Amino acid sequence: MGHVGTDTARSRMWRNGNLEAENFSLDKAGEFLTDPDCVVWVDLVRPGAGELDEIAEQFSLDAHAVEDALSRNERPKAVRYPRHVFLTVNPIHYDVDEVELRVGRVSAFGTDQALITVRLDDVLDMDAVVQRWDDNSGLIKYGPHALFHGLLDEVVDRYYDTLEDIDEAVESVEDLLFDDQRQSEHEVSRRTFRLRRALVDARHAVLPMREVVGTITRRAIAAEHSEELGPYWDDLNDHVLRVVEWTDSLRDAITSIFDTNMSLADTRMNVIMKKLTSWAAIIAVPTAITGYFGQNVPYPGFGKGWGFWLSLVSMVLVAIALYGTFRRKDWL
Repeated sequence: MGHVGTDTARSRMWRNGNLEAENFSLDKAGEFLTDPDCVVWVDLVRPGAGELDEIAEQFSLDAHAVEDALSRNERPKAVRYPRHVFLTVNPIHYDVDEVELRVGRVSAFGTDQALITVRLDDVLDMDAVVQRWDDNSGLIKYGPHALFHGLLDEVVDRYYDTLEDIDEAVESVEDLLFDDQRQSEHEVSRRTFRLRRALVDARHAVLPMREVVGTITRRAIAAEHSEELGPYWDDLNDHVLRVVEWTDSLRDAITSIFDTNMSLADTRMNVIMKKLTSWAAIIAVPTAITGYFGQNVPYPGFGKGWGFWLSLVSMVLVAIALYGTFRRKDWL
């Protein structure tokens, strides 16, 4: 692999915390690594197996970690290998209009002087991660652990944004619970189901982050500059715990909406049955009396052809009027 492709890869080099080079070749990266004051970052998007194998050879990456980085079926995790740390996480993005959650995949290899990120999609905005590094450029001098922190901090912050969007969607569904509109019950059920599915996918991404951040934190605390970076990792751990707790509260809220909607549907059905029973009883009494005595009294048009059509049209009009009334009251 010669030069890093601008559409599939990016790279940066910091020396003593100062950015000195970008988008350089991997051969150049190898030269930078001979200087202990240099920190290198390489980002690959949808790399092929051969491309990643070449990087693995360049940075002495474990073959099992390389295989995991290319697999979409691996759960979020963090593993310490003899020569590097490997982690894989699932960034998420919630589409408010479609009520759909997108789940991405990002893996990272951290050595003593380098961070290599591998993305299988574009769910995570890497520009935002780079901007976070630039905003906290004073931390870069502490090495790849600072880069790890910026990456995970951005992922967790996007969890916050996603859960906030889901929370607002849950509140909008709650407003529909006691809406008297005819289709509100079906709309609540549909939206509640889609929200539940989105939250389940979000929890699958969020819950393992406690283990991931915990593993990287222990590694960072055991490393050099742990005193300087310790407060940042503690803050990140706190954010992860709050996100996990938020998913639990949202799950309870969605379950409550579902149960309440079912209870309201049962209540509405009972009210409709009482009303229909009352109307049936009112109509049944005179029908029973006239039927018992076999009444057949003359009416307008009795014994004439137009009288038959008048009675038929009257029955149809009454039936249509009753149907319309029941539809407006959501009895049908």
